[in-house]
Amino acid sequence: MAANAASPVPLTAHFAGPEWRRLWLMRGAQVEQEPASAGWVTGVIWDEQKRLAVGRAGFHGLPDASGMVEIGYAVQPAYRRRGYARAALERMLHRAAREPQVRTVRVTISPDNLASYQLVSQYGFVEVGEQWDDEDGLEIIYEVAADQLSARDSRPHRMSVQ
Repeated sequence: MAANAASPVPLTAHFAGPEWRRLWLMRGAQVEQEPASAGWVTGVIWDEQKRLAVGRAGFHGLPDASGMVEIGYAVQPAYRRRGYARAALERMLHRAAREPQVRTVRVTISPDNLASYQLVSQYGFVEVGEQWDDEDGLEIIYEVAADQLSARDSRPHRMSVQ
């Protein structure tokens, strides 16, 4: 797989498959246009113990003028319900809480994605509206103020975002 030639970690075919390809192309173009976003945008959820890429997670870009950052994550179906999304979310929230320019963290979730809603609701996210995404359809918008985030990232994780 050509993606493995550019990746610092081994990837499965799912990473370059049609479901995620558009995202990688979009984030690559984004980093080319705005190199400062490279440290913020989507990366690989990597299980360090198993040396396995299990998903993707990151911010949609740099904080905007109001201090808002949006997060996104997805775990390959074969690795769901094992704590990877939680670990990725906690890493991103910890990062957002440390960044002085971040005032709000946003996530958008499809109304039928109960697992993702149940996860983010445990971290203080509240519904603030909805939007239509041309790729994903209807999304519910959830936000939490960065100053409400706790240092939940103090324990070791099984994963890292590369």
